[in-house]
Amino acid sequence: MPITAKLDEFGKPAWIALIVLGFMAFWPLGLVILAFTIGSGRMGCGFHGGHDRWQHKMERMQRKMDWMRSRMSGGPAPTGGFWGQAPSSGNHAFDEYRNDTLKRLEDEQREFREFLERLRFAKDKTEFDAFMNDRRNRPEAPPAQS
Repeated sequence: MPITAKLDEFGKPAWIALIVLGFMAFWPLGLVILAFTIGSGRMGCGFHGGHDRWQHKMERMQRKMDWMRSRMSGGPAPTGGFWGQAPSSGNHAFDEYRNDTLKRLEDEQREFREFLERLRFAKDKTEFDAFMNDRRNRPEAPPAQS
């Protein structure tokens, strides 16, 4: 049984102990073990999670944008904030520029979301079409003979 499988049985504490021992014995060894554990996802960190991780980040950003939009338009905040509307800077030209910029950014965000949706649809459609073509071109199985 490889050492990694044995350490995985013991969980994260075993990996942490190995990292500490590696640093105590020879610091480059500890650094290599640390990089391995992070890179392999054994510590539950790093760049693993793929689509779900980024989807979660996009949803969080969307909630924050909705909150900001409600604050800037003067509507009540979704979380029940106490400010009535965005404070004026005292400069009408700047306030107008800010509102135009926010509207443009919201439009770009909406267009980008629509673009991503079209990309997902196109990818799904090509995958489905490929599946159907493979299924149609598959040779018929001979009937079972008794």
